[in-house]
Amino acid sequence: MEKFDVTVIGSGPGGYVAAIRCAQLGFKTAIIEKYPTLGGTCLNVGCIPSKALLDSSEHFHNATHNFPDHGIIAEGLQADLGQMVKRKNGVVKVTCEGVAYLMKKNKITVFEGLGSFVTAKQIKITKPDGKSDVIETDKTIIATGSKPSSLPGITIDKKRIITSTEALNLTEIPEHLLVIGGGVIGLELGSVYARLGSKVSVVEYLDRIIPGMDGSLSKELQRVLGKLGFQFYLNHKVQGVKAKGKTVSLLATDKNSKTLELKGDYCLVSVGRKPYTEGLGLENVGIKIDERGRIDVDAHLQTNVPGIYAIGDVIKGAMLAHKAEEEGVFVAEVIAGQKPHINYNAIPGVVYTWPEVAGVGQTEEQLKTEGRKYKTGQFPFRALGRARASMDLDGFVKILADAETDEMLGMHIIGARAADMIGEGVTALEFRASAEDIARISHAHPTYMEAIKEAALDATGKRAMHI
Repeated sequence: MEKFDVTVIGSGPGGYVAAIRCAQLGFKTAIIEKYPTLGGTCLNVGCIPSKALLDSSEHFHNATHNFPDHGIIAEGLQADLGQMVKRKNGVVKVTCEGVAYLMKKNKITVFEGLGSFVTAKQIKITKPDGKSDVIETDKTIIATGSKPSSLPGITIDKKRIITSTEALNLTEIPEHLLVIGGGVIGLELGSVYARLGSKVSVVEYLDRIIPGMDGSLSKELQRVLGKLGFQFYLNHKVQGVKAKGKTVSLLATDKNSKTLELKGDYCLVSVGRKPYTEGLGLENVGIKIDERGRIDVDAHLQTNVPGIYAIGDVIKGAMLAHKAEEEGVFVAEVIAGQKPHINYNAIPGVVYTWPEVAGVGQTEEQLKTEGRKYKTGQFPFRALGRARASMDLDGFVKILADAETDEMLGMHIIGARAADMIGEGVTALEFRASAEDIARISHAHPTYMEAIKEAALDATGKRAMHI
């Protein structure tokens, strides 16, 4: 029976990063993945493929809508969805092969199969052919991620009523895509097809889209997506979805019990994700889970069973790849006897629509709930020379700072390249910078980043210079 110092179950961003860090620290490390390719949901059917399709569809949208303003005349343009999907699959293949290379480089043993606990120190690996092996391990890190959730009464047939996985591989552009859920996944994939010509209708139970982010971002994104052709039905509860032939019918009711009926040719169910723990044999070793199926962990991300840790989507917190990565490194270093830390308040959230949406730190709604005194600075992209040059005029940067100390409490951006820009906000939070600190830093001109400086100036005595 082969023995390892650390075994990681799951090869998504959290799992494979945890394995690499364990190997770097000198541990004999194994990783178990039940699918034939490494990378988990993120690399195979999540973050990476969705961004590939988002980029392709954005190019098409710009070519058909913005090129004439740039003096580029292109006639007879068509969207070749098959080629877009083929390119997306190529990006996924190269990225997953990169992870496999990293496993070899770091001398990490890879097992293909379903890992399940026999005891706290023994893991059974059931291979695709049904045969199994058992390995011994001193420590185990559970990093099995999550899978799409659904709603009662909805049967996902994976043909017309689909999840994000199927939405990444459609063979035709929908005429009318119904989207249940106004969160990140629904809006990103809805954007892909709206840019390609689909009518997109979003049905959301809450009173706003992207509910976990600052309310001002929600309002601006809804306005911008409305220009793209999105229809939003907020405060609506889905009662049922049925597919008959090529038609999907959706019934929902609003707060006044008024019925809404929508008909389309596809329905994307994007109501969140749930922890994936099936088949792990948690019951064999007595690992506790909460009422939502998440694995309970302590401050060191250790379960109630000594030597077994859990990270990423299977535990509490935001279901984000980069959050899982940080936790993977954290656990590896805890096992090595180091004293790492994670500042969960400084983990950014991003929506890869266009314009992009990003936020880090506390939202204005959270500060109001806490009763904390704060001040706000805001600056619109429309006032930026760089944004005018690129025709990316929608959006703004918003900075929240403590009313007395001026310490930055949150940064929220909707605009071109917000996903990259939010890094400055993360850095500012980690170093407990003040709005004045940000305002005093030289930002290159002309760049989108100048909006951050101007928002900081606005938060410190309304000193913004270009508005």
